[in-house]
Amino acid sequence: MKIKILCCAVSLILGLCLAPWVMAASQVAEGKCITYDKDKKIVTIEDYDTNFGPGYKYGHPTGKQSVYNVAGALIGIEPSPGDILRIAYEERDNQRVAIRIMNVSKQDLMKK
Repeated sequence: MKIKILCCAVSLILGLCLAPWVMAASQVAEGKCITYDKDKKIVTIEDYDTNFGPGYKYGHPTGKQSVYNVAGALIGIEPSPGDILRIAYEERDNQRVAIRIMNVSKQDLMKK
């Protein structure tokens, strides 16, 4: 009986300690790179939706453009205009701050 109470207490404490990290999960966006300014550390993409289909294996273009600050981002293969990018980001001070950038078109995992 004491072991069950101890396990419940430990689980509760761990849950409360890990809650802030779970709540601060990042968001993900995918789209075509419009511009990448290496000096200003800014990337602009045209957002894609999640309606995949023939001819649209990355989704349909929405026509909406989004700007991301990539100063502290982990970037795989450097993006160039026309590449399809997947960006994990967080909203900070009304700005989208990229955490990681994957160049999907140059590192196409669908071929494997």
